[in-house]
Amino acid sequence: MPFFSIRQRPQAYDAPDTAGPDEAMPHYATADELRARDLQFVRRIHHMRMLGAALCALPIASVLDERGAGWPAYALLLANAVVWPQIANLACRRSRDPVTAQFRCLVLDSAAAGAWIAAMAVSAAPTALFVTMATADKIAAGGWLLLRRSTVALVLAFLAVWSLSGFPWQPETSHRTLLLCGPFLFVYSVALSLVTNRLGNRIRVQNRELERRSRTDPTMQVPNRPHFEAVATLELSRFQRSGRPASLMLIDVDNFKAINDRYGHGMGDVVLKRIAALLCASVRDVDLPARYGGDEFGLLLVDTDLPRALVVAERIRREAEREVFEAEPGLTCTLSIGVAAATAGDGTLEAWVRSADAALYRAKAAGRNRVAAA
Repeated sequence: MPFFSIRQRPQAYDAPDTAGPDEAMPHYATADELRARDLQFVRRIHHMRMLGAALCALPIASVLDERGAGWPAYALLLANAVVWPQIANLACRRSRDPVTAQFRCLVLDSAAAGAWIAAMAVSAAPTALFVTMATADKIAAGGWLLLRRSTVALVLAFLAVWSLSGFPWQPETSHRTLLLCGPFLFVYSVALSLVTNRLGNRIRVQNRELERRSRTDPTMQVPNRPHFEAVATLELSRFQRSGRPASLMLIDVDNFKAINDRYGHGMGDVVLKRIAALLCASVRDVDLPARYGGDEFGLLLVDTDLPRALVVAERIRREAEREVFEAEPGLTCTLSIGVAAATAGDGTLEAWVRSADAALYRAKAAGRNRVAAA
């Protein structure tokens, strides 16, 4: 029986998960995850197979009745429409490779379609319907390779049954049979649309998550350096075109190595996460905090000149100084911050970053826990 299926075959690994500022590591799926996804594919096809087989049985039964077929033909039709989908589903679910097993069942579906075309004496409307759907569903499920295999199966099964039946040829389609093709065309098309829409929504959600991961530091849950630099480059270009101000900060956690050595790397991560959260809470939605690398953060302030940026930087410095870490009451955290407003001399992002970095160096050289301007 022909039916249509939408396939989302799991690959060797999932979408990339950002591992740090400069690289992305793939999340490799476990064997259990891969099998679960294979079974999702099997389950989706099973539902469509049951629907398609039941609806296709209507025009076949009509033609068989018109040709005066005996009860064995109806028994085979009932088995194909009701029993076969359950057998195929059980075999696929028990297989070590459910998707490959399902592909074999898809080939058998095409063979069944070819056999019923011959049994109907090539009745025009059902034949056109079955061949079209047997072609479309194989392309959707497994591409051209599966289509070639299934087409060969359909043709061979058709020729075998057609020759055994004495090459019957009655292409005329009665009004009743034509009407009974309608439920398949309508109901199946609606079901297919629902499946396609659901999968499309799932893909859109996955794409948004992929996009978020590609620009986010997974540990700090703030944008990573590549995304920060891309946005900062656009902001610098906007300044060069329109003169609208923008400021950039580089923020360094003072004596972070000493914090790690004394309190452990776990506590060091807590400190960095606390600073990341502080940056997010201290700026507007249009601004962009990011992890720039190691214990260093970046902050892009949109439509902000140097005096206003210095006010923001000083507020962040004071808030960090007041942070309390309940697990380590003796731990204090201070920041050195370098601030640079975009200027006409900043022809590239690298030049703008160098200005902020030079200001950060001066803040550290002056004793840390302070703000310095370029």
